[in-house]
Amino acid sequence: MTFDPWNIAAFVLMALATYACRGGGYWLFRQIKPSPLIRAIMKYIPGTLFVSFVVPSLIQGGLQPMVGAAGTLAVMLATRNMALSIAGGVAAAWAVWLLK
Repeated sequence: MTFDPWNIAAFVLMALATYACRGGGYWLFRQIKPSPLIRAIMKYIPGTLFVSFVVPSLIQGGLQPMVGAAGTLAVMLATRNMALSIAGGVAAAWAVWLLK
């Protein structure tokens, strides 16, 4: 196995960019004091970002991703266990794949 210096450089630069984004957010919020309204709004950002990534994939993916997502949601509502819900969603998606 050989190491390409360009791959290593890209890896290091991506790690630095990730660190800068995370650290920059912490630094920024030490500099400013957001109002209670802004803090309340920001609590919803992670969920909305997740939905904005998942929904287009579900719409474009067809039956298999939809059934997998429905299986994940059903198991999560029934058990409140994340590991079981992931396993249930994967099993549902596999079932669709096997039945095709």
